[in-house]
Amino acid sequence: MSGAAGGHAGGGLLVVGDVVTDVVARHRGPLAPATDTPADIRTVPGGAGANAACWAARSGCPDVRLLARVGQDAAGWHDLRLRRSGVRPLLIPDADASTATVISLVDTATAERTFLTDSGAVHRMNPADWSPDLLDGVAHLHLSGYLLFAEPCRQLAVLARESARAAGVTVSLDPASTGFIGTLGVEEFLALAQGTDVLLPNADEASFLTGLPEPADAAVKLSRRFPLVAVTLGAAGALVAVAGEVVARVAAPEARALDSTGAGDAFTGGFLAARLRGATPAAAAEAGCRAGALAVGVVGGRPGAE
Repeated sequence: MSGAAGGHAGGGLLVVGDVVTDVVARHRGPLAPATDTPADIRTVPGGAGANAACWAARSGCPDVRLLARVGQDAAGWHDLRLRRSGVRPLLIPDADASTATVISLVDTATAERTFLTDSGAVHRMNPADWSPDLLDGVAHLHLSGYLLFAEPCRQLAVLARESARAAGVTVSLDPASTGFIGTLGVEEFLALAQGTDVLLPNADEASFLTGLPEPADAAVKLSRRFPLVAVTLGAAGALVAVAGEVVARVAAPEARALDSTGAGDAFTGGFLAARLRGATPAAAAEAGCRAGALAVGVVGGRPGAE
């Protein structure tokens, strides 16, 4: 297989990232300060890395693995749900931190969400959690951008990327959060991301990283730095840029949006699964958009989330 994110045809996908317990509150109407706001509240498994892994498996990738750190108390619950989604969990129980938790406030009128994040065990990942042996049988490594926003998990992410590059394994990165990028600094983020084959930002992240308001312009600029850039545009689909040129614009299937949580992760999973089958970047973006359309129709960020 040729091209960025191609990897080795038939090989597995290793995701290094975050497992999160998501508390999703779907509220009807504006939040009412200092009193009650009616809401439908569910606790579901999530995390950008874990969600992407599950959607890659749902999109036909037969060998998907996830390396993540979780609290001891919830390790069994998350392990079971990952296995049910077709993902091989490589979970590291942490005795001193709880599993990351996100409270997701979803406005049912728009399906847009606001996150309250406790990173918990995610930011305790460290170089000792990594071994080059984890790449055995792996064609592509995907890193959750959340790893770049704290030490020592930042060191782990860089070590994993360099191990992959030494092994001839392609690498992708999801920038994850404009808020966290802002705290870290754009230039610092871009420096840490250097050496990544595929960048998978949403439109806001692409704009934030470049200072350019138009997603196409931002994608073009980023593609001069990263070999392949796929920018998600929500209901407008996605666009792909290579070597300073937009090479594909893809429409999203129509979907009834219940919860946009995990839609970008679904795109990532669908995109990477397609690329590992040998799809062109345009066809991979179409597969990603199909997965994203399915994702907005379920509550939470996983296919068939319980």
